[in-house]
Amino acid sequence: MTSPDVLNRYLFDDLHVRGELVQLTKSYQQNIAKHNYPQGVRVLLGELMAATCLLTATIKFEGDITVQLQGDGPIGYMAMNGNDRQEMRGIARLTEDTEAKGLKALIGKGNMIITIRPKNAEAYQGIVALEEESLADCLVHYFEVSEQIPTKIWLFSDDKNLQVAGSLVQLLPGSDDTDGGNKEQQQHDFEHICQLTNTIKAEEIFEIEAKQLLYRLYHQEKVRMFDPQDVSFVCGCSSEKCLTAIAQIEPSEIKSIIAEQGNVSMTCDFCLTTYAFDEQQLASYISEIKH
Repeated sequence: MTSPDVLNRYLFDDLHVRGELVQLTKSYQQNIAKHNYPQGVRVLLGELMAATCLLTATIKFEGDITVQLQGDGPIGYMAMNGNDRQEMRGIARLTEDTEAKGLKALIGKGNMIITIRPKNAEAYQGIVALEEESLADCLVHYFEVSEQIPTKIWLFSDDKNLQVAGSLVQLLPGSDDTDGGNKEQQQHDFEHICQLTNTIKAEEIFEIEAKQLLYRLYHQEKVRMFDPQDVSFVCGCSSEKCLTAIAQIEPSEIKSIIAEQGNVSMTCDFCLTTYAFDEQQLASYISEIKH
Protein backbone atom coordinates (compact mmCIF):
# COMPACT_ATOMS: atom_id res chain seq x y z
CA MET A 1 0.00 0.00 0.00
CA THR A 2 1.48 3.32 -1.04
CA SER A 3 -0.19 5.55 1.58
CA PRO A 4 -0.92 3.38 4.61
CA ASP A 5 -2.85 4.44 7.70
CA VAL A 6 -4.70 7.36 6.17
CA LEU A 7 -8.36 8.34 6.10
CA ASN A 8 -9.54 10.48 3.19
CA ARG A 9 -12.85 12.33 3.11
CA TYR A 10 -14.32 13.86 -0.03
CA LEU A 11 -17.43 15.48 -1.50
CA PHE A 12 -19.00 15.33 -4.94
CA ASP A 13 -19.57 18.99 -5.79
CA ASP A 14 -22.46 18.48 -8.20
CA LEU A 15 -24.14 15.75 -6.17
CA HIS A 16 -25.54 15.50 -2.65
CA VAL A 17 -23.13 12.73 -1.75
CA ARG A 18 -20.00 12.41 0.33
CA GLY A 19 -17.44 9.62 0.60
CA GLU A 20 -14.61 8.26 2.69
CA LEU A 21 -11.69 5.96 2.00
CA VAL A 22 -9.46 4.43 4.68
CA GLN A 23 -6.33 2.33 4.12
CA LEU A 24 -4.59 0.75 7.11
CA THR A 25 -1.36 -1.21 7.48
CA LYS A 26 0.89 -0.29 10.41
CA SER A 27 -1.89 0.66 12.84
CA TYR A 28 -3.73 -2.60 12.14
CA GLN A 29 -0.55 -4.66 12.50
CA GLN A 30 0.23 -2.97 15.82
CA ASN A 31 -3.30 -3.63 17.06
CA ILE A 32 -3.01 -7.40 16.55
CA ALA A 33 0.76 -7.81 17.03
CA LYS A 34 0.81 -9.43 20.47
CA HIS A 35 -2.42 -11.40 20.10
CA ASN A 36 -2.34 -14.84 18.56
CA TYR A 37 -5.73 -14.47 16.89
CA PRO A 38 -6.91 -17.15 14.43
CA GLN A 39 -7.18 -15.93 10.85
CA GLY A 40 -10.94 -15.44 10.84
CA VAL A 41 -10.85 -13.44 14.07
CA ARG A 42 -7.95 -11.35 12.78
CA VAL A 43 -9.80 -10.52 9.56
CA LEU A 44 -13.04 -9.56 11.33
CA LEU A 45 -11.19 -7.35 13.83
CA GLY A 46 -9.44 -5.63 10.92
CA GLU A 47 -12.77 -5.01 9.22
CA LEU A 48 -14.10 -3.58 12.48
CA MET A 49 -11.10 -1.27 12.71
CA ALA A 50 -11.61 0.07 9.18
CA ALA A 51 -15.35 0.42 9.82
CA THR A 52 -14.80 2.36 13.05
CA CYS A 53 -12.50 4.79 11.24
CA LEU A 54 -15.24 5.39 8.67
CA LEU A 55 -17.92 5.82 11.33
CA THR A 56 -15.84 8.25 13.36
CA ALA A 57 -15.29 10.44 10.31
CA THR A 58 -19.04 10.75 9.67
CA ILE A 59 -19.52 12.52 13.01
CA LYS A 60 -18.45 16.11 13.57
CA PHE A 61 -17.46 16.06 17.22
CA GLU A 62 -14.63 15.83 19.72
CA GLY A 63 -14.80 12.59 21.61
CA ASP A 64 -14.70 8.86 21.02
CA ILE A 65 -16.77 6.05 19.59
CA THR A 66 -16.85 2.37 20.51
CA VAL A 67 -18.27 -0.32 18.23
CA GLN A 68 -18.95 -3.63 20.00
CA LEU A 69 -20.01 -6.99 18.62
CA GLN A 70 -21.52 -9.41 21.15
CA GLY A 71 -22.96 -12.83 20.48
CA ASP A 72 -23.19 -16.50 21.36
CA GLY A 73 -20.53 -17.67 18.88
CA PRO A 74 -16.80 -18.41 19.31
CA ILE A 75 -16.21 -14.68 19.73
CA GLY A 76 -18.13 -13.62 22.80
CA TYR A 77 -17.01 -10.02 22.54
CA MET A 78 -15.18 -7.84 20.02
CA ALA A 79 -14.75 -4.08 20.28
CA MET A 80 -12.96 -1.23 18.57
CA ASN A 81 -12.53 2.18 20.15
CA GLY A 82 -11.58 5.30 18.20
CA ASN A 83 -11.72 9.07 18.54
CA ASP A 84 -11.87 12.22 16.41
CA ARG A 85 -8.06 12.08 16.06
CA GLN A 86 -8.39 8.62 14.46
CA GLU A 87 -6.56 6.93 17.33
CA MET A 88 -7.73 3.32 17.38
CA ARG A 89 -7.47 0.27 19.64
CA GLY A 90 -9.43 -2.97 19.53
CA ILE A 91 -9.74 -6.41 21.08
CA ALA A 92 -11.46 -9.75 20.58
CA ARG A 93 -12.30 -12.20 23.36
CA LEU A 94 -12.83 -15.82 22.35
CA THR A 95 -14.97 -18.29 24.24
CA GLU A 96 -13.33 -21.22 22.43
CA ASP A 97 -10.62 -22.03 19.90
CA THR A 98 -11.97 -21.63 16.39
CA GLU A 99 -11.01 -21.79 12.75
CA ALA A 100 -14.36 -20.27 11.73
CA LYS A 101 -14.48 -17.32 9.33
CA GLY A 102 -17.09 -14.69 8.69
CA LEU A 103 -19.36 -12.60 10.89
CA LYS A 104 -22.16 -15.13 11.40
CA ALA A 105 -19.84 -18.07 12.10
CA LEU A 106 -17.74 -16.10 14.59
CA ILE A 107 -20.32 -14.00 16.42
CA GLY A 108 -23.39 -16.18 16.05
CA LYS A 109 -26.64 -14.58 17.16
CA GLY A 110 -25.92 -11.22 18.67
CA ASN A 111 -25.94 -7.43 18.52
CA MET A 112 -23.82 -4.51 17.42
CA ILE A 113 -23.64 -1.71 19.98
CA ILE A 114 -22.35 1.69 18.90
CA THR A 115 -21.60 4.13 21.72
CA ILE A 116 -20.70 7.74 20.95
CA ARG A 117 -19.21 9.89 23.72
CA PRO A 118 -18.89 13.56 22.72
CA LYS A 119 -16.37 15.48 24.80
CA ASN A 120 -18.87 18.12 25.97
CA ALA A 121 -22.19 16.31 25.78
CA GLU A 122 -23.95 13.22 27.00
CA ALA A 123 -23.11 9.86 25.49
CA TYR A 124 -25.65 8.11 23.31
CA GLN A 125 -25.96 4.58 22.05
CA GLY A 126 -27.44 2.65 19.15
CA ILE A 127 -28.07 -1.11 19.10
CA VAL A 128 -28.93 -3.28 16.10
CA ALA A 129 -29.16 -7.04 15.72
CA LEU A 130 -26.44 -8.71 13.67
CA GLU A 131 -28.87 -10.11 11.13
CA GLU A 132 -26.93 -9.43 7.92
CA GLU A 133 -24.26 -11.68 6.43
CA SER A 134 -21.38 -9.19 6.62
CA LEU A 135 -20.20 -6.49 8.99
CA ALA A 136 -20.51 -3.90 6.21
CA ASP A 137 -24.19 -4.78 5.64
CA CYS A 138 -24.87 -4.67 9.40
CA LEU A 139 -23.46 -1.14 9.50
CA VAL A 140 -25.62 -0.13 6.54
CA HIS A 141 -28.61 -1.47 8.48
CA TYR A 142 -27.53 0.58 11.51
CA PHE A 143 -27.63 3.78 9.44
CA GLU A 144 -31.04 2.81 8.08
CA VAL A 145 -32.66 2.31 11.49
CA SER A 146 -30.70 4.72 13.68
CA GLU A 147 -29.78 7.62 11.43
CA GLN A 148 -32.19 7.26 8.47
CA ILE A 149 -29.34 8.25 6.17
CA PRO A 150 -28.79 6.24 2.96
CA THR A 151 -25.30 4.77 3.36
CA LYS A 152 -23.21 2.08 1.68
CA ILE A 153 -20.02 0.56 3.10
CA TRP A 154 -17.34 -1.68 1.61
CA LEU A 155 -14.70 -3.44 3.75
CA PHE A 156 -11.56 -5.20 2.50
CA SER A 157 -8.94 -7.43 4.12
CA ASP A 158 -5.57 -8.65 2.84
CA ASP A 159 -4.57 -11.16 5.49
CA LYS A 160 -1.38 -12.20 3.70
CA ASN A 161 0.10 -8.70 4.03
CA LEU A 162 -1.94 -7.76 7.11
CA GLN A 163 -3.74 -4.80 5.56
CA VAL A 164 -7.34 -3.64 5.82
CA ALA A 165 -9.30 -0.94 4.04
CA GLY A 166 -12.78 0.43 3.65
CA SER A 167 -14.95 2.88 1.75
CA LEU A 168 -18.17 4.68 2.63
CA VAL A 169 -20.66 6.53 0.44
CA GLN A 170 -23.43 8.52 2.08
CA LEU A 171 -26.22 10.85 1.04
CA LEU A 172 -25.53 14.18 2.69
CA PRO A 173 -27.68 14.65 5.80
CA GLY A 174 -30.28 17.38 5.30
CA SER A 175 -29.94 17.33 1.51
CA ASP A 176 -33.71 16.81 1.19
CA ASP A 177 -34.10 20.55 1.84
CA THR A 178 -31.97 21.57 -1.13
CA ASP A 179 -32.73 21.59 -4.84
CA GLY A 180 -36.41 21.81 -4.02
CA GLY A 181 -36.22 18.62 -2.02
CA ASN A 182 -35.78 16.48 -5.15
CA LYS A 183 -35.44 13.19 -3.29
CA GLU A 184 -35.67 11.13 -6.45
CA GLN A 185 -32.69 12.89 -8.04
CA GLN A 186 -30.69 12.73 -4.84
CA GLN A 187 -31.34 9.01 -4.51
CA HIS A 188 -30.30 8.56 -8.13
CA ASP A 189 -27.05 10.46 -7.44
CA PHE A 190 -26.38 8.29 -4.40
CA GLU A 191 -26.99 5.04 -6.29
CA HIS A 192 -24.82 6.25 -9.18
CA ILE A 193 -21.84 6.84 -6.89
CA CYS A 194 -22.48 3.50 -5.17
CA GLN A 195 -22.34 1.73 -8.53
CA LEU A 196 -19.00 3.36 -9.33
CA THR A 197 -17.60 2.58 -5.88
CA ASN A 198 -18.74 -1.02 -6.17
CA THR A 199 -16.15 -1.51 -8.94
CA ILE A 200 -13.26 -1.18 -6.45
CA LYS A 201 -11.08 -4.29 -6.52
CA ALA A 202 -9.19 -5.43 -3.44
CA GLU A 203 -5.84 -5.23 -5.23
CA GLU A 204 -6.57 -1.60 -6.15
CA ILE A 205 -7.47 -0.38 -2.69
CA PHE A 206 -4.33 -2.01 -1.26
CA GLU A 207 -1.91 -0.94 -3.99
CA ILE A 208 -3.07 2.48 -5.22
CA GLU A 209 -2.87 5.68 -3.18
CA ALA A 210 -6.15 7.43 -2.47
CA LYS A 211 -6.01 10.36 -4.89
CA GLN A 212 -5.18 8.14 -7.85
CA LEU A 213 -7.80 5.56 -6.86
CA LEU A 214 -10.53 8.18 -6.51
CA TYR A 215 -9.67 9.59 -9.94
CA ARG A 216 -9.87 6.11 -11.42
CA LEU A 217 -13.30 5.56 -9.85
CA TYR A 218 -14.86 8.98 -10.31
CA HIS A 219 -12.96 10.65 -13.17
CA GLN A 220 -16.22 11.97 -14.68
CA GLU A 221 -17.32 13.57 -11.39
CA LYS A 222 -16.13 16.69 -9.58
CA VAL A 223 -14.50 15.32 -6.43
CA ARG A 224 -13.29 17.67 -3.69
CA MET A 225 -10.89 16.00 -1.28
CA PHE A 226 -10.25 17.26 2.25
CA ASP A 227 -6.90 17.06 3.99
CA PRO A 228 -6.08 13.41 4.77
CA GLN A 229 -6.10 12.33 8.40
CA ASP A 230 -3.52 9.93 9.80
CA VAL A 231 -4.79 6.83 11.58
CA SER A 232 -2.77 5.34 14.43
CA PHE A 233 -2.93 2.59 17.01
CA VAL A 234 -2.90 4.20 20.45
CA CYS A 235 -3.54 1.93 23.39
CA GLY A 236 -3.67 4.58 26.10
CA CYS A 237 -2.48 2.40 28.96
CA SER A 238 0.15 3.76 31.37
CA SER A 239 1.74 3.26 34.76
CA GLU A 240 -0.22 6.24 36.03
CA LYS A 241 -3.56 4.69 35.07
CA CYS A 242 -2.56 1.41 36.71
CA LEU A 243 -1.62 3.21 39.92
CA THR A 244 -4.96 5.01 39.87
CA ALA A 245 -6.66 1.62 39.75
CA ILE A 246 -4.44 0.20 42.49
CA ALA A 247 -5.35 3.18 44.69
CA GLN A 248 -8.90 1.81 44.80
CA ILE A 249 -7.70 -1.43 46.46
CA GLU A 250 -7.66 -1.75 50.23
CA PRO A 251 -4.10 -1.25 51.60
CA SER A 252 -4.26 -4.55 53.46
CA GLU A 253 -5.09 -6.37 50.23
CA ILE A 254 -2.20 -4.70 48.41
CA LYS A 255 0.12 -5.82 51.22
CA SER A 256 -1.23 -9.35 50.96
CA ILE A 257 -0.70 -9.51 47.18
CA ILE A 258 2.90 -8.28 47.55
CA ALA A 259 3.59 -10.89 50.26
CA GLU A 260 2.25 -13.65 48.02
CA GLN A 261 3.51 -12.58 44.58
CA GLY A 262 6.36 -10.15 45.28
CA ASN A 263 4.60 -7.32 43.45
CA VAL A 264 1.26 -6.08 42.15
CA SER A 265 0.99 -6.48 38.39
CA MET A 266 -1.59 -5.48 35.82
CA THR A 267 -1.70 -6.44 32.13
CA CYS A 268 -3.39 -4.29 29.53
CA ASP A 269 -6.04 -6.22 27.59
CA PHE A 270 -5.36 -4.29 24.39
CA CYS A 271 -1.57 -4.25 23.99
CA LEU A 272 -0.73 -6.95 26.59
CA THR A 273 1.84 -4.70 28.28
CA THR A 274 2.37 -5.75 31.91
CA TYR A 275 2.99 -3.16 34.60
CA ALA A 276 4.50 -4.46 37.85
CA PHE A 277 4.95 -2.49 41.06
CA ASP A 278 7.00 -3.66 44.06
CA GLU A 279 6.56 -2.79 47.73
CA GLN A 280 8.81 0.25 47.54
CA GLN A 281 6.88 1.69 44.59
CA LEU A 282 3.60 1.13 46.43
CA ALA A 283 4.79 2.35 49.82
CA SER A 284 2.39 5.30 49.85
CA TYR A 285 -0.54 3.00 49.01
CA ILE A 286 0.06 0.68 51.95
CA SER A 287 1.21 3.24 54.50
CA GLU A 288 -2.36 3.52 55.79
CA ILE A 289 -2.08 0.09 57.38
CA LYS A 290 -1.92 0.40 61.14
CA HIS A 291 0.53 -1.95 62.82
